[in-house]
Amino acid sequence: MQFNLLAIDIGNTEMVIGLIQGQSIIAHWRFSSKAPRTADECYILLKNGFETKGFSLEDVNGVVISSVVPSLTRVFIDVAGMINQIKPLVVNSEIQTGLEIQYETPRMVGADRICNAVGGYEKFGAPLIIVDFGTATTFDVISEKGVYLGGAIALGLAGASHELHRLSAKLPRVDLDLPDRVVGQSTEQSIQSGIMWGMVSLVDGMVDRIQKEMKWESVSVIATGGMASIFEINSERIEKTERFLTLEGMRIIYERNQ
Repeated sequence: MQFNLLAIDIGNTEMVIGLIQGQSIIAHWRFSSKAPRTADECYILLKNGFETKGFSLEDVNGVVISSVVPSLTRVFIDVAGMINQIKPLVVNSEIQTGLEIQYETPRMVGADRICNAVGGYEKFGAPLIIVDFGTATTFDVISEKGVYLGGAIALGLAGASHELHRLSAKLPRVDLDLPDRVVGQSTEQSIQSGIMWGMVSLVDGMVDRIQKEMKWESVSVIATGGMASIFEINSERIEKTERFLTLEGMRIIYERNQ
């Protein structure tokens, strides 16, 4: 029987669920992580998601959790116990990741950033910069020797849009679409340009500064997260988008801890 790993990546805005066979993600789902839910509710949510795509939770052999939301971490530990009484692996800096973490306080590195670093280094080598477009926009930096050096955290796209609207009485909320022109000809276009083209400039500028600070002649730059593909097309520094990089890193970490 094929080993089926359930990977649960819990972010501040949404959670990404992946069913992994071998090295392949054979199914995936996205759910909101903002609404408070009990373990019973989450179990039913997962069960229905599995059945919709022709799978069964009964076929799951292992569970790995990456979470930046402590209250939901506990919930999904309980959910895992409801699936064949599985004790899940919860990703943090203290388990075997195969990656040395040079951070002032290693336990403060987000589980998602650890998974991205592990997955990125395994697939692309180093030096490497990973840009993750999530609730926050994060930059993770891995040295030539495969050491996690830290990075940078900036306000994410949705947060920028929300805060601009909240703090400015006359500015509307806008869709996060990349306009054709940088010079907007309406208030909506101007906001979209500032947020979206501003993010392109932020990414390229930060990568340039990181590379200069590290004194690297060259560096690979990989993007992940919901809107990564939009920025890959328009950024001068992003080379490739890996949509499920976090899940890939979770699989690798799970295997290293067996």
